[in-house]
Amino acid sequence: MTGPREPSDTPLNVARYKINREIPASERPEVAEPDTNEAGQAMMDARAQYVEIAIQQAMRRGDFDNLPGTGKPIPGLTAPYDPDWWIRQKIEREQITGLGPAALTLRSEDAGLDARIDAVVAERAVREILDDFNRRVIDARRQLRGGPPVVTALREVDAEVARWQERRTAARIDRDAARERQEAALAAMTWRERRRAKRER
Repeated sequence: MTGPREPSDTPLNVARYKINREIPASERPEVAEPDTNEAGQAMMDARAQYVEIAIQQAMRRGDFDNLPGTGKPIPGLTAPYDPDWWIRQKIEREQITGLGPAALTLRSEDAGLDARIDAVVAERAVREILDDFNRRVIDARRQLRGGPPVVTALREVDAEVARWQERRTAARIDRDAARERQEAALAAMTWRERRRAKRER
């Protein structure tokens, strides 16, 4: 429910205009301006009371219970001031990729670059991904449009390829060990247990 509607000033302004136009200044009567200060204060008090009642009712209904972040410290409160904090939070919260300043997009890409490389099976493709990433980091450092500074480090291609090969070898060893354990467990089963295990799969 809303409060009483405030009267429009248009008729009053029209009357003033006519008086100013038709009656010379020396013949105009003295008219006291209406005191709207008290009415305005009453209106503000009524609005404040309405808002307070709405808040109290919402608290009784439990609308403010279990809000996200309740009882937790405000994130980033003790960190140094970052003028781009709102962009960074939006990108992280909505997991936006490919948008925003190059400094932020390259930083998030750098964090997931190992997983992207591990999904590739050819060394040539790994080198292409790393060369493209390094080229974009260098281009972002050279740009003059402003924005946050680019602090993402370049990737050493040969060292990253060696790490990629080590991870692939370790993953292959883990897969082989898991297969051997599974085969040993199947060999230890009786014929009936094997049949039951196949049916349950």
